[in-house]
Amino acid sequence: MTLLSVEHLRIALPPGADRSHALYDLSLQVRSGECLCVVGESGSGKSMLAKALLRQLPRPLSVQSGRLLFRGEDLAARSEAAMRELRGRHISMVFQEPMSALNPLLRVGEQIDETLRAHGVKSASARRARVVELLGYVGLPDPERLRLAYPFELSGGQRQRVVIAMALAFDPALLIADEPTSALDVTTQAQILELLRRIQQDKGMALLFITHDFAVVEAIADRVLVLEKGQVVEQGGARQVLREPQAAYTRQLLAAVSAQPLAPRTTVDGVVVLKAERLGKVFSRRTGWWSKHTTRALDAVGLQVREGETLGIVGESGSGKSTLGRCLVRLLRADSGQIEWLGQDVAGLSEARLRPLRSEVQMIFQDPFASLNPRQTVGRIIMTGPLVQGRTRADAEQRARALLELVGLPATAFERYPHEFSGGQRQRIGIARALAVEPKVLIADECVSALDALIQVQILELLESLQRRLKLSIIFITHDLRVAARLCDRIAVMQNGRVVEQGDTATLFADARHPYTRTLLHCGGRLAGDSALSSAATSESFIAGTPAPTQGCV
Repeated sequence: MTLLSVEHLRIALPPGADRSHALYDLSLQVRSGECLCVVGESGSGKSMLAKALLRQLPRPLSVQSGRLLFRGEDLAARSEAAMRELRGRHISMVFQEPMSALNPLLRVGEQIDETLRAHGVKSASARRARVVELLGYVGLPDPERLRLAYPFELSGGQRQRVVIAMALAFDPALLIADEPTSALDVTTQAQILELLRRIQQDKGMALLFITHDFAVVEAIADRVLVLEKGQVVEQGGARQVLREPQAAYTRQLLAAVSAQPLAPRTTVDGVVVLKAERLGKVFSRRTGWWSKHTTRALDAVGLQVREGETLGIVGESGSGKSTLGRCLVRLLRADSGQIEWLGQDVAGLSEARLRPLRSEVQMIFQDPFASLNPRQTVGRIIMTGPLVQGRTRADAEQRARALLELVGLPATAFERYPHEFSGGQRQRIGIARALAVEPKVLIADECVSALDALIQVQILELLESLQRRLKLSIIFITHDLRVAARLCDRIAVMQNGRVVEQGDTATLFADARHPYTRTLLHCGGRLAGDSALSSAATSESFIAGTPAPTQGCV
């Protein structure tokens, strides 16, 4: 039975955009119990489709023509009150970035409870029981305790499970998942996909899964629809589209997923520009009047980066990668250990003494939504660093415009605001901002995790080009082993706050010694399956000869 039918949908973009329509003459159908994957690069219109279905298009965008039929009823004909009843109860959505989707000031249990209250569940005891049931259903440990946690106390995978639990509060007929695994490591990604597949089968619901990752498509899709610049270029069964793609654009996307690692580079012998020794960081929170819970995020971490070298930091969610990056750039103060920038110890420097050195080490943040000021234009965001350094406004503007072109954004982006861009485009703005002050060391925290494969390749090539030209040193934090193999000279593998293995990339991939490293390599391949993408996405395609792991995914 057809649950959702979209007929000739058109959504116009405002003047000054890079094209006339966000979606142009889009038609699709989703049947009950089916998973339709909508695939395309950043800015192709995937998220606009999801927002149109929920009648939550940002102003001034609106449906120009076409029909959105849910169970045969046109959603455009429903009143706003009727749409509020529909959202969350019959159609739910799992958002791309769980940290932005969750209120940081409310415990996760309160946020699920809020959804239940909004749809008429009056009994407090019934709501609490349902919250605990949902948290347990999505695989979170100790749900009675976890419902009292705040979002920042959870890992990325746990936050995404909370968002899924919230979306399942009323067992919706249609679940829209907008890039729910794009920022997750391979082990957590595999778990979330398995969870969504199980939920779909248990409840017989339809799943509209928006993604840019063809490895995810192979793992979960029944049918696939490929979007390019708002238009459908191909659709069909998952096996047919993956094995025998008809459109040149689809073949291009698959080729980007299959991109081979860059040729191994010679050993980097430059001077050490950043060094950490026995770095430690502990987070504590009170769990009662007389007790507290402590988490050792970093435990005696040591590493160094030479001029012109790329060091990859790899590990799953909660391994301490982002905490390490923030300590290295001194956004967090380590509890113990030493940090040296260009030979100078900065671990104990006050913020005032550190400020003149800030331009030497810059960071590209993981979340392109939260890291950009929504009240400033893109031009102003990029110009701020050079202006603080004392450059003239004309020089700062010239550099900002040049950087926008360098990262692949149109000149019109200078006057626009962050909310006017897709997630991938916002990440490129973040990269341009970090490069604006010409740093010696760049710490990139999952900077391509929100980007589609085509843009990933472009950004990686851009970073490599900049590195060679400027002798830039890069600490590249990622959960994507394909990306790490492509870019990094050396890799350090983190687990539970410790570096468990490190070495040059070719050696580590070909002869991983630690069981956890072998597990990560195995999960990176298992997610892609053993059919159309296996030759491209398994660890064996990265570096030939990787040994078979002795254990399953974490």
